[in-house]
Amino acid sequence: MIRAFVAIPLPEGIVAALGQVQATLPVARVVPAENLHLTVVFLGEVDDALLEEVHLAFCALRAEAFALTLDGLGMFGGATPRLVHAGLADSAPLRHLHARLEQAARSAGVEIAHRRYVPHVTLAYLNPRKTDLPRLERAVAAGAGFRAGPFTVTGFSLYQSDLGRHGARYGELAHYPLNASPNPLDAP
Repeated sequence: MIRAFVAIPLPEGIVAALGQVQATLPVARVVPAENLHLTVVFLGEVDDALLEEVHLAFCALRAEAFALTLDGLGMFGGATPRLVHAGLADSAPLRHLHARLEQAARSAGVEIAHRRYVPHVTLAYLNPRKTDLPRLERAVAAGAGFRAGPFTVTGFSLYQSDLGRHGARYGELAHYPLNASPNPLDAP
């Protein structure tokens, strides 16, 4: 069984901007730069044969390149936050890509939990016992105006996630380019 997900890799400049934000967070450990990504669909535990079916479904998918902008900071988990994230400006092309990838995975036989998609980039996982929550809330509030991008999304990737004592390690299994279109960042 392979723990897998689909994500958009981030350009170096965006990763660098996120690293600067991470440096302002009063947390014990941030997500390493090489693990920063934008998850589009979490597939969960799948066997090799099913993963091959998913791969074939993703190979057949066609979509246009589009632009994304990171926008603001937040936390998930309510009164006991479990992670800090960078949000994204609303993007119809991203929502559309998410829906198409989720449908392709389901058609291939993957059981995906029905949840509202909230696109974000995880910056840090939190240990409630070791987090100074008031200080962290101030840092997140101070970063509310954070923006990075826009950047052009030219493809998405299928990743394997290996969980270990020192956190997850991600390995790219396949990359799927999006159709080249006029660069949305070059529009007048």
